[in-house]
Amino acid sequence: MFKIVGLLCEYQQNPIGIGVTNPRLSWRMESDERAAAQSAYEIEIAEDEGFASIIWQSRRIESEQSVHIELAAFQSESSKRYYYHVRAWNQEREESAWSETAFWEMGLLQPKEWTGNWITAPLALLPVESEPSPMLRKTFELTGKVKKARLYATALGLYELELNGKRIGDSYFTPGWTSYSHTIQTQTYDVTELLAASGNALGAYLGNGWYKGNLAWHEQKCLYGDRLALLVQLRIEYEDGRTELIVTDESWKAAISQIQLSELYHGETYDARLERADWSTAAYHEPASEWHAVEILQHGKEMLKPQINEPVRKQEHLKPIALLVTAKGERVLDFGQNMVGWVQFTVQGEPGAEVKLLHAEVLDHEGNFYTDNLRNAKQCIRYVLKGSEQEAYEPRFTFQGFRYVQLIGFPETLALDDFTGVVLHSDMKETGQFECSEPLVNQLQHNIKWGLKGNFLDVPTDCPQRDERLGWTGDAQMFIQTASYLSNVAPFFTKWVRDLASDQGEDGGVPFVIPQVLAEKDSSSAAWGDAAVICPWTIYVCYGDKRILEEQYDSMKAWVSYIQRQGENEFLWNTGFHFGDWLGLDAKSGDYVGATDRDFIATAFYAYSVSLVKKTADVLNEAEDAAKYQELYDKIVAALREEFVTAAGKLAIPTQTAHVLALMFGLLDEKAEKRAIDKLSELLEQSDFHLTTGFVGTPYLNHVLSLHGRNDLAYKLLLQQTYPSWLYPVTKGATTIWEHWDGIKEDGSFWSKDMNSFNHYAYGAIGDWMYRVAAGIQTVEEAPGYKQIVIAPQPGEGIRWAEGSLETLYGKVSSKWSCSEDGAFTLDVSIPPNTSAHIIFPDAAAGTVVTESGAALNEAAGIEVVTDEAASIAVKAGSGSYSFAWQGVAAQLI
Repeated sequence: MFKIVGLLCEYQQNPIGIGVTNPRLSWRMESDERAAAQSAYEIEIAEDEGFASIIWQSRRIESEQSVHIELAAFQSESSKRYYYHVRAWNQEREESAWSETAFWEMGLLQPKEWTGNWITAPLALLPVESEPSPMLRKTFELTGKVKKARLYATALGLYELELNGKRIGDSYFTPGWTSYSHTIQTQTYDVTELLAASGNALGAYLGNGWYKGNLAWHEQKCLYGDRLALLVQLRIEYEDGRTELIVTDESWKAAISQIQLSELYHGETYDARLERADWSTAAYHEPASEWHAVEILQHGKEMLKPQINEPVRKQEHLKPIALLVTAKGERVLDFGQNMVGWVQFTVQGEPGAEVKLLHAEVLDHEGNFYTDNLRNAKQCIRYVLKGSEQEAYEPRFTFQGFRYVQLIGFPETLALDDFTGVVLHSDMKETGQFECSEPLVNQLQHNIKWGLKGNFLDVPTDCPQRDERLGWTGDAQMFIQTASYLSNVAPFFTKWVRDLASDQGEDGGVPFVIPQVLAEKDSSSAAWGDAAVICPWTIYVCYGDKRILEEQYDSMKAWVSYIQRQGENEFLWNTGFHFGDWLGLDAKSGDYVGATDRDFIATAFYAYSVSLVKKTADVLNEAEDAAKYQELYDKIVAALREEFVTAAGKLAIPTQTAHVLALMFGLLDEKAEKRAIDKLSELLEQSDFHLTTGFVGTPYLNHVLSLHGRNDLAYKLLLQQTYPSWLYPVTKGATTIWEHWDGIKEDGSFWSKDMNSFNHYAYGAIGDWMYRVAAGIQTVEEAPGYKQIVIAPQPGEGIRWAEGSLETLYGKVSSKWSCSEDGAFTLDVSIPPNTSAHIIFPDAAAGTVVTESGAALNEAAGIEVVTDEAASIAVKAGSGSYSFAWQGVAAQLI
């Protein structure tokens, strides 16, 4: 028996407010049988949950596909909800029951459907340069019994809505950060249950956010606009068939709120004495001296689009583990984890008394509160008490990066339970796990995961604490493969790469950060701009998402065309500014850029991007383009070899990063490749098995070693504990990934305060090697999204066992291996239905006896014995759980 479960529409379960007119459906097959597979499926769509009015049927489709089924023949309409269910046939042609019913609901698809106006507080009330946040409200009456009600909303700035005294939704920092001149996301809320039969009031707070607030280190403000505004449309459907719209117009009123300052970098100032009880209810009386007619703001609507990615939500709540008193007498909460979000707290005191919270990532070497690395970001919460017995507060329009919180003005007697750290980030489903026998590596995995949590707050930022927090393209492309294992980041990056395409120059150049907010608007750098190609391709490979390639194809081609036009030689990129091997440890004294020749790095990534665009052309059946890019790739590689490789096959740049890139991107012939891996091994030995790579070399270093027969060196690097290494920060108490290998030095002093983030995910890209090589879970480009799986763990000295699991769109893939002192291996594998796997046994040369659940391999159900190119024993397996065992020669692994 089998059944169909886990129905998704555009990666989401029962989404409300999507904007894809031809949405894609996915489901999972659940079966206890080995080698279970789908042979056919059928989809039905109805307007009602009971399927009394079926409006579309696929009929039976002979296909294994169960992920990203595009409803090409079905056109969704604005605001409508569609119910659907699925049934399937397995490999034995047996039929499943219909799945449970799921649904999707559309948002407003066309800008012209927004009938209201952008409204803003009048300038007489809130001049452009004023700091307080406005609050807006409107009362209205219902004219019948309500069937359903939907609220569509967005803002210039950030917004938070209330209806009849209750917060609407559980999203934060809406409408999110996009390239606002091209895209402003809109949100949809089901507010049916919040309406009252008599007397209703709708209210909103607005905050500066990314639209009007401080951005980047130049203390820039108002980059997108200088006035906050709200756009709302409440659509009420009555039982008698009538519809009514409540929209933002001249009838709304505005007042100054109790939020006296809200800035993403600087924090929030809140005066509780200015609170208006029940202000978002119909019972509230508006004092004429405080509430004023709104103004209509003339701003276009052509950029309005329903939300693509998951919103930011509260994810976890952490309690402080200690209240410290520093040598300077500061009272400091320690939350035990470098986190991103804010602090909820309760306090009691006299009216007008002020308490203050300052946020920091680390303490200095004397144990005192340290904020120099925040640069100009204040990260300060000020709260003015109204004087009630017990007051509770949490911010609305700001977030902080912190582990430590200094308390100022609080009563002498404090309870840790009065404070709660609230972790906020984009609500991506967690998908990947990793654990091994080495506790320090497990802490490294923890740190990688928390680096994602801290920097995936609507955009992939470099850091979450200082006056930066920008969507650096290089950091994103370096980490995206690791991120795709840890969480389902497909919608998150789909939204971001669309912004990349929007902000891409007419010449194809890609800005350093997306959304683009830097003064260097026309600058592009190798490895950073390559995010235009690497990110869409990675999402395709990890999720089988062909649509992202279709959408980004022009952007991908534009980027390589941009490179091709740089300089006199179209096959070398040897002009312009480049970040190079950023923060490489072989840099000259005082320089941020490593020693690897920047022209070599630029040309290597040029070749890599062209190779990926060629593969994309193949996927999209663009044969002419594929041939063109193959020819271009061959000429780039030839030019690179002529420029940077000697006639004897020696790479002319003697750095770790140069050898890593040449080997990872396949840029050398066989002779030069052999010399390169030998030279890389020599360079590592010379550095006493410490890396000197920076941002561009580090993500690939261990992969190159494992791919080229030096897996032993990869494990030496992973397990290295002295500086510079992945585990050095762990030994110094890190709970996230650092920007610098020695953010905190051996003597407790700090790297430069100008650029020393303690939550910077880029070097966490080692996670990809841990998952794909140590645990051995891989997919293949020919059948992406883990339709075909490779389980090929490569054990190494110092690790006795390792396990990983990944929730794919087909179900969970898991791999756990262990090795005893006498070389006895076990490998437990789980493969989800409707997929297959190629399982390669480490240290099991031809002739080794491998058993599955105690039986010989050729007697086990669901598998076929094969031999891979290295003559190791391997099997092809269908879905199911397997337990393999064999005797290897692996005592050296202990």
